[in-house]
Amino acid sequence: MTWIITKYLLTAGMVVFISEVTKRSDRLGGFIAALPLMTLLTLAWLYIENQPEDKIANHAYYTFWYVIPTLPMFLLFPYLLPRLGFWMTMGACIVAIMICFGLFTLLMKGFGIELL
Repeated sequence: MTWIITKYLLTAGMVVFISEVTKRSDRLGGFIAALPLMTLLTLAWLYIENQPEDKIANHAYYTFWYVIPTLPMFLLFPYLLPRLGFWMTMGACIVAIMICFGLFTLLMKGFGIELL
């Protein structure tokens, strides 16, 4: 139980750290957020918990493919925010990610890459 609490605290701490840095510097906060810190932390947790190497490798592999359809959201969000407000922009971005992911999944299936 202590291990799970430690994982939660460290992982949540990263989110809080990034939001606090962003309050002081948009660029530095964006840079830190763009780093695959959560993925690296997840890979470390999997390794420390003695998960098989193929599971760890698959996590990294699928993370790569799942990041790609989320990228348009980072351009859509700043465009929509002044027009729709925060919560509507969040909702629109979630819908956009789902659409992009669906289309990307279909596209990749044509190349033999199964994402779902």
